[in-house]
Amino acid sequence: MALLEGRLEIDDIDAFVATLGEIGARHGVTVQAFDSRYVADRRHIARAVEFADRAIERGENVARDRAVEILLYAAGRRQIDRALEMGVGEGEYRAVVLVDGAHDGDEAAAIAELKALGAFVERDSTLETQDAETLCGFFDITDAERAATDAPLSALVHERVALLEVEK
Repeated sequence: MALLEGRLEIDDIDAFVATLGEIGARHGVTVQAFDSRYVADRRHIARAVEFADRAIERGENVARDRAVEILLYAAGRRQIDRALEMGVGEGEYRAVVLVDGAHDGDEAAAIAELKALGAFVERDSTLETQDAETLCGFFDITDAERAATDAPLSALVHERVALLEVEK
């Protein structure tokens, strides 16, 4: 699993998503783009990948597409429409792009092709800082919940991802 971080500028979201899918298919990898405001940290995405793969192996997946199943787990939701809020759209986004060749895909070639896309305006770290307000709102983490624990916000987000597995 690799994560590309940076700013994306997307003029046509349908064309962008199609391009990600084509790159993934060409190199045997899964490619999924996330608005970085909704990503707590690297482990957040890694756990979503693990849970999505387990659901697919068990035949319990909701989505037919692995990238969408990963998005569902990352969002901690079973509703695709709600999970899509975590993705990117048209305009400029600080983003995290997952490239995962779990089935012996060529991650390096996919990454090189993604980096060459004109959509990447700037490559910089987007996971170093968290947007606490957005994370709490999206994952329904209350002030009372945060006050009741000394766990970092990322741990509470990881809990939401894990709870999706339990609540199925």
